[in-house]
Amino acid sequence: MTTLEKIEDVTCFGGQQQVWQHHSQVLGCDMRFAVYLPPQVSEGPCPVLYWLSGLTCSEQNFITKAGAQRYAARHGVVIVCPDTSPRGEAVADDDAYDLGQGAGFYLNATRAPWASHYRMYDYVVDELPALVEDSFPVTDRRAISGHSMGGHGALVIALKNPGRYVSVSAFAPIVAPTQVPWGEKAFSAYLGDDRAAWKAWDACELVAAYTGDRAALPILVDQGDADNFLDNQLKPDLFQQACDQAGHPLTLRMQPGYDHSYYFIASFIGDHLAHMMGQG
Repeated sequence: MTTLEKIEDVTCFGGQQQVWQHHSQVLGCDMRFAVYLPPQVSEGPCPVLYWLSGLTCSEQNFITKAGAQRYAARHGVVIVCPDTSPRGEAVADDDAYDLGQGAGFYLNATRAPWASHYRMYDYVVDELPALVEDSFPVTDRRAISGHSMGGHGALVIALKNPGRYVSVSAFAPIVAPTQVPWGEKAFSAYLGDDRAAWKAWDACELVAAYTGDRAALPILVDQGDADNFLDNQLKPDLFQQACDQAGHPLTLRMQPGYDHSYYFIASFIGDHLAHMMGQG
């Protein structure tokens, strides 16, 4: 039985914003995750949104900057925010911001020294939800969303698990990591040089091969047109093309004047909670 240790607990919009720590068997280290419990949990279990953050982030960025608690309290949604990678002195790292701790890319690494700890896909898909569903008042109605590297993770995880999530959305996601510098660097390190193996972690490739009910997984993507990573790292037009060719429902909203920051996320996070609840 995994032991949970409560690190933070504050009242927010009538609910509780908490941070918990536990030892992850999958990652082989201690991990922290945030949970927002809306006031409706006093009446019974609520649906749950898993939020995946981007490069350099921890479980703290979203809960302190996105302003999502207001909308979660309105809709009665539990929000779970894991850290972005394994952590600790025994965990492999790199001096660069876009590799190693803080940059797990939500995949299962296969190359040393990363493979022994960097299994964020298994953590987010299996270990963390099992822990959440055993320890908190949540239903089996799950959604997933994220930003940048986390947007990549949300799209990949939803597309690799048909029927598991009622919705998926993303802010400024890395949609084609096999074709951009961030992805090429991370995938070369974590997965090796076989580019064919990279396709299993690329949303553009996965949407083409999706075997689930496409109408049951509508995708919402918000992208700022003033994002300095837009043309070099994000390339949302590639995902639009892939979805169009596959016949997968995608709403891609190019937001004028918005950049890559949490000011952008805070401006539209309410729409993403509504999307989860089928109100978008």
